[in-house]
Amino acid sequence: MRLVILVCQLGLILRTDAQIPPLCVLSDTNRAPENTDIKVVCGTKYMKMDIYICPIYQAAYNESLMVLNGQINNPDCYGTPDWNASPPVLKFRFPINATSGKSFCDNSNKITSERGEGVFADFSNVQYVNISGAVVSIDPTAGTITYRKQIMYRFSCKYAMQYLLNNTEVAVSGVSLAIRDNNGSFISTLSMALYSDANYNDLLIVPQTGLSLKTKIYVAVHATNLTQNFHVLLDRCFATTKAHPFNSTHHDLFVGCTFDGQTKVELNGKGQKAYFSFEAFRFVEHKNLTVSTFYVHCAVRLCKDEDCERLSVSRLAFIN
Repeated sequence: MRLVILVCQLGLILRTDAQIPPLCVLSDTNRAPENTDIKVVCGTKYMKMDIYICPIYQAAYNESLMVLNGQINNPDCYGTPDWNASPPVLKFRFPINATSGKSFCDNSNKITSERGEGVFADFSNVQYVNISGAVVSIDPTAGTITYRKQIMYRFSCKYAMQYLLNNTEVAVSGVSLAIRDNNGSFISTLSMALYSDANYNDLLIVPQTGLSLKTKIYVAVHATNLTQNFHVLLDRCFATTKAHPFNSTHHDLFVGCTFDGQTKVELNGKGQKAYFSFEAFRFVEHKNLTVSTFYVHCAVRLCKDEDCERLSVSRLAFIN
């Protein structure tokens, strides 16, 4: 008699958990879970995920039974249902900037190295950071056996650690930098500006008549709203006669540890700011022009503090 009562109680629990919410009854997502049920947004500060919630109910689970990486004792690792969305979704939002040595909700942070492509084709060691994990279901009735399928939504975001910052022309106007924030990119955290003083307080204002030759130009590259785990390392900074850095006459201000005679690198790879200076010059091909206009660009690498020095050495060895 006790065995029969226990089976009946278990049956009631299963039916209660599997109850379909009214908003899911008429939804196109009122079906079994599929691989396309998850949408991932790779931001510069946060990763966001939307998972269709109706398939979760169809599988006899609910929002309280779905958790990041099985971290059931951490309330921050659970999602928030949005029943106003069409179709309804379970939302997860978590920072990618670890405030301690451990990543949020035990996500995996793996740094890999690949040979560069495109503008970085001459780099043998371009790094990427891959942040990954899984939203998994918790079966509250599981003992020795269970009749529920486990649900697992795997996600990952791959961020490049190397970018090209293009600055506006030096000889005509002040400095402005247009940056586009793409998914899986830290580019929007980076900025470059030109200054007229060694303290990097006064932005460089270029007169219509241009700067005098040998004028000292101070360049600063900053990372803002970026995890403190990453430092800024300038691999190469150069000037070109055209705004587009390719198929244009160029002059290297420095590459790795090889410097132009008038270039001085003051800080590089030691924090989230990098500083260097150079002296104004003319391109020979502009000999018949009153003003020689050129553009400044920097190839910027993000690296963990302990890796920046090693990367600098490997870059120098490669170019030699």
